[in-house]
Amino acid sequence: MENAPTSDSATSETLQAKKVYQMAAFCLVVGLGIGYASRGLQAPSPAGASAARSVKAPSGGGHQPTLDDLRQMADKQAAPLLAQLKSNPNDSGLLMQVGAIYHSRHQFKEAAGYYDKAAHADPKNVAIRSRLAASLYRSGDVDGAIVQLNQALTCDPKDANALFNLGMIKLQGKADGKGALAAWQQLLKSNPQLSAERKAEVQKLMAEVMTTLGEHHVMKGVSGK
Repeated sequence: MENAPTSDSATSETLQAKKVYQMAAFCLVVGLGIGYASRGLQAPSPAGASAARSVKAPSGGGHQPTLDDLRQMADKQAAPLLAQLKSNPNDSGLLMQVGAIYHSRHQFKEAAGYYDKAAHADPKNVAIRSRLAASLYRSGDVDGAIVQLNQALTCDPKDANALFNLGMIKLQGKADGKGALAAWQQLLKSNPQLSAERKAEVQKLMAEVMTTLGEHHVMKGVSGK
């Protein structure tokens, strides 16, 4: 009969895993910049930028805005863009900007709804599907997010942003370290143009995952040997 792991060993493993997932949570936000920097996304229109400047956080001596506060802020900021959409409801650029507003205000389901409309209007736009995936993931729809990223990768198998987020969501949402490593290996292999800084970020995250899961076992599973 095998010896059960000691309490100290189990605690150490738990702490190491927690470290990786905390790093992953940070990189999911930072990592979006990989795709945005290499591919570029539509910037907000002047109307959207003007609306953004007109909205201020609620005052009150350090009062932390509630989700209702953030929803009201998002509604106010998005109003001029929504007015434009009335005359052009299939404008993917406008829909994408509205989605970005709601996502930034933590209204992830609403953001996903607008990104979904944008994706239907421009189905081969990888950037839209990547953003849709991020909003779906933040709203709790892990499987839906993965579906969107896989769809994005059918359009552009080398897209750095989609590959990075696919790995991150597999790690965080599915506890699939092997799947995450496979996506990030493909990212590095197919994107030699990544800056040294971005490449180092991905490699550091991969090293953390391999350390936690066991490098030999993980790499054997990833390579399929």
